Amino acid sequence: MTGPLCLVVNPAAGNGRALRAMPAVLTALTAAGGPTVRVCESTSLSHAASCAIDAAGRGETVVAVGGDGLVGTLAGALAGAGGVLGLVPAGRGNDFARMLGIPRVAPEAARALVTGEPQPVDLIGVRAGDGPEAIVAGSVYLGIVSEGGEIANRARWVRGPLGYQLAGVRALLAWEQARFALELPGQGDAAGQAGAANGNGASEFPGYCVVVANSGYLAAGVMAAPGADLSDGLLDVLTVEHGSRSSFLKIMRRAAKGGHVGMSQVGMQQAASVTVRADRAMPAAADGETLPFASPLPPGIPLAIRALPAALRIIRPAASGQ
Repeated sequence: MTGPLCLVVNPAAGNGRALRAMPAVLTALTAAGGPTVRVCESTSLSHAASCAIDAAGRGETVVAVGGDGLVGTLAGALAGAGGVLGLVPAGRGNDFARMLGIPRVAPEAARALVTGEPQPVDLIGVRAGDGPEAIVAGSVYLGIVSEGGEIANRARWVRGPLGYQLAGVRALLAWEQARFALELPGQGDAAGQAGAANGNGASEFPGYCVVVANSGYLAAGVMAAPGADLSDGLLDVLTVEHGSRSSFLKIMRRAAKGGHVGMSQVGMQQAASVTVRADRAMPAAADGETLPFASPLPPGIPLAIRALPAALRIIRPAASGQ
């Protein structure tokens, strides 16, 4: 890859990890004979999006130095601006970078920016009711996963995979039963089915969560959707029906390596689009952040989610097989 870079850095990512990684990133880029570099230290996600749009207008490749929230924000901004995105994972989860095969060590990720090549990947469009559509990268989810995500984001002492696990347990203990409704037009092959579906691909069920995934990972490495593919134009829809708390804990444990697929409470389907409703208010989230227009999603309001095929070019390591 050649051309100038704009490194958009989230100083708060990973409890300051992104900012601490910058000297090593810059040194690695110089040693690898990298292009000219400009740094934009973001003050908010909206400021980061503005930095990315400005950089794309200058002909720069934008690099997200931070976590999944920053990646999703910059992906959405650049999809509309026709830019190229690179990643240096430096957040709590780094799940989209994991899906792309990007090294977790910052200097190695920086070198991959020089040796890798831009490749098209799918993104996700999501809107609540008649509101405007937002573009995100990895997954959209609601239920225990989104409520646990809010708990994890507030946590100060325990972060990373353990932090997400503890947050999930806390969300489970406080969980109030909910009923979800799904509509999946153009539904693909299903491995398990949530609730009773009619001929139009609609179903309703009491459950714990719905995850609509472009990337296979969430919550710092949980393999929620093992079959997900960033370039197939489809979304993998994970549902977990209601059961005992101990059964959900078992699902959580198995999901760490994708072993939850095929369990009786778990449904996995594929579709190009899906609409989700819940019968009570709950936050809907994407890429590790609660969606500002669904905080919470009101009861009965549709959350419309669709795949955006080949919406963005992202620099992937040269050795990546995807």
